[in-house]
Amino acid sequence: MILDRFRMTDQVAIVTGAGRGIGEGIALAYAELGAHVVCAARTPEQIESTAARVRALGRRAIAVPCDVTERAQLENVVARTMDEFGRIDVLVNNAGGFPPKPALQTGEKSLEAAFRFNVTSAFLLSRFAIPHMAKGDGGVIVNISSAAGRLVQPGFVAYGTAKAALAFMTRLLACEFAPRIRVNAIAVGATETSALAPFLNDETREKMETLTPMRRNGTVEDIALAAVYLGSPASSWVTGKILEVDGGTEATTWPYDMGSTL
Repeated sequence: MILDRFRMTDQVAIVTGAGRGIGEGIALAYAELGAHVVCAARTPEQIESTAARVRALGRRAIAVPCDVTERAQLENVVARTMDEFGRIDVLVNNAGGFPPKPALQTGEKSLEAAFRFNVTSAFLLSRFAIPHMAKGDGGVIVNISSAAGRLVQPGFVAYGTAKAALAFMTRLLACEFAPRIRVNAIAVGATETSALAPFLNDETREKMETLTPMRRNGTVEDIALAAVYLGSPASSWVTGKILEVDGGTEATTWPYDMGSTL
């Protein structure tokens, strides 16, 4: 059956940023399809909650507190996974983000922090996980990038540049590790999560929806479904690709005018 290609029975998936939002949604979607899940994020209470929901679906789960900007904590996530499950099949580098700020107000430390959070963390965790994937049946990496990495908009020089780098890193890693390891990314459009919520009210939501061809913002489930495709055998002939899940946008839907800094 074609639907069987989407099953992830007894695969082991690491998901960063799994305490809420997109990461939580992906963790639960993978569990519904049969995967065991390692939930990693900074807030223990949140990842314990996600892990409990995974277990309620009949799968195994562990919660591993992790600040992805800290190398030792990334190494610990991989070590804990191997101790508990003995294998790694899927890695979702979801943790990331950075607030918008005009370019001339963005210092070098801010730019470097954006890269550390969105690019270096994904590279290091992939580097630690890939040898274990290669010793087994191979593996899959799904990076959560952003439409901000391809759409020009004032105020996003740090975040947008970092996400563009993450997308290109995805292609480079895919080339280097094929065919044993598949590496793809999702370029996420405006998705209603707790990260976006502070910027939304009725007026800004309506403006964003009007600027989106599909006339609505994304949901966590929209992104989780894409992660299911890329993380499962259904996409076994897909690597080095950036899947745009953004409601069809070809221009920014950011509802705020950041203005010129000159």
